[in-house]
Amino acid sequence: MPSDVAVHVVDDDVAVRKSLAFLLASEGLPVRLHESASAFLEDVMSAEAGCIVTDVRMPGIDGIELIRRLKERGIALPVIVITGHADVPMAVEAMKEGAVDFLEKPFGDDLFLATVREALSRYERSSHHGAQVAQIQTRFEALSERERQVLDGLVAGKANKVIAYDLGISPRTVEIYRANVMAKMQAKSLSELVRLALLIDAS
Repeated sequence: MPSDVAVHVVDDDVAVRKSLAFLLASEGLPVRLHESASAFLEDVMSAEAGCIVTDVRMPGIDGIELIRRLKERGIALPVIVITGHADVPMAVEAMKEGAVDFLEKPFGDDLFLATVREALSRYERSSHHGAQVAQIQTRFEALSERERQVLDGLVAGKANKVIAYDLGISPRTVEIYRANVMAKMQAKSLSELVRLALLIDAS
């Protein structure tokens, strides 16, 4: 696990913070404690990557509002919500807002740790995907306007002759542009080129 990844526990109950911190530390998981959602939000831009564990019901900013504010700031850390039995509807609402999971009190240590590890894995997958898309976007931006037009034609499933007709150039010229696009996008096949282009469109 990268050294900058941590589990952020956001809870107004000091006993809960300490018990969860002890459990996480005993498993070798870095943990950061925050006494309220407000305190976390004040420090969130300098906070390590990882995931968030928060109680759904807290004074001031509750768990649901915390998720909303993180979304507003474009912060995509996975959030696990802790809830009492009476607060399950709130937990479901939190899931609709973007929480990745919720745990109903009382929960076992094994379930808690498994849920946290899944959230951290989700974060790592998301981070890797984001870095991959950024690399592909950089390659795409290196294409000339004409090369992008040829790429658009290829993604649309058009044959070289059709692209040539649409652009008013010869099929041979399209082949040259196509080779340039493949090289700049670092695609080994047409199918890979299309996949890369679709990744950019979906980002």
